[in-house]
Amino acid sequence: MAAAPIPAAQVRAGTDNRFNFETRSGCGSSTRRNGSCKSYLHELVERRQGRYHHGNLKEALLRAALELIAQKGPAGFTFAEAARWAGVSPAAPYRHFRDRDELLASVALRGFERFAVVLEKAWDDGRPQPFAALNRLGKAYLEFARAEPAYYSAMFEAGIPLATSPELREGGERAFAVLRGASEMLCAQAPPNSRPPVLMVALHIWAMSHGIASLFGRGDAARRTLPMSPEELLEAEVLVYLRGLGLKS
Repeated sequence: MAAAPIPAAQVRAGTDNRFNFETRSGCGSSTRRNGSCKSYLHELVERRQGRYHHGNLKEALLRAALELIAQKGPAGFTFAEAARWAGVSPAAPYRHFRDRDELLASVALRGFERFAVVLEKAWDDGRPQPFAALNRLGKAYLEFARAEPAYYSAMFEAGIPLATSPELREGGERAFAVLRGASEMLCAQAPPNSRPPVLMVALHIWAMSHGIASLFGRGDAARRTLPMSPEELLEAEVLVYLRGLGLKS
């Protein structure tokens, strides 16, 4: 049975016998004056009234942001909307995130972590043959963009500076490292005196993959129509590019 709501008068006075705010929360007169206990009291009332039911507030906010990104895009919602969607007070998110950008960065980081796992599995260290593995890698790239459009938008369209989040930068670098490793193995098959720069090849393949994913391989309303599958387009584009560099399967 849910606990009875705390009478508003007792909340304002801090006299509810079931909770001694000053001794249990450290909210003495000096901290009350600067408002630092406001969120604590708000959250406490929500808990007693049965509205605040999340066992993990941070996780609830991440899920809320992901849903809102899917509905409105990474720039289409406010921090307060994320709190409302999660069912908590507007002050509650500040316990875990400095602002909306930090919330978006956390969503993007989780996306990059999942993305890296998907790419690593698809590449599989170039087995059984690098060109076949590269084709598999491209398909995995496009499938992630299609299956996880909200994560993909947070990763590449939220406009979060990577310099503000070392974890986010590292997450992105881990995913890119798969493309770079694949490019290194491919370039190694060319004669030493005519090998193209590995980083250049990795960046070009990334640009091709991202362009096709963004234009034709999305899982949302921004997807464009195409007379062939995105996978077929990417495979043909990469093949033409690599042959132009003298790399043949």
